[in-house]
Amino acid sequence: MNACQLISEPIDTAAMVAAATSSQSGAITLFTGNVREDIVDGQRIVALYYEAYPEMAIRELAAIRSQAISRFELIDCRITHRLGRLELAQCSIAVVTAAPHRLNTLKAARWIMDELKQRVPIWKKDIFADGNQWRNAP
Repeated sequence: MNACQLISEPIDTAAMVAAATSSQSGAITLFTGNVREDIVDGQRIVALYYEAYPEMAIRELAAIRSQAISRFELIDCRITHRLGRLELAQCSIAVVTAAPHRLNTLKAARWIMDELKQRVPIWKKDIFADGNQWRNAP
């Protein structure tokens, strides 16, 4: 399993946690971002569609991972983002951080998500019952 992935199938969070687990991991944090029901401009979202510039996205995810490992003294870090159409309640992103102490893993997961949203070329389309629109487009 690659440490940073873009995939089209459901995210296997158990495999991500297992890959990050070691005898030095005193704490492991799993963060998942899930598709939620929302109202945008008076319309109810029924699904989301994610698209990416894969080569650039993987490169940037790897850079964020490397920075997080150094900055938060992590033992391991795994980032997987799902692409394509996702229905309500499905997992769109999973981040696993492992370190000797819990505070490092918690801070790292939050930092990774903040950086990812700012730096990684992944775009989201809201799918409504009667149409769709892009959000976070370049």
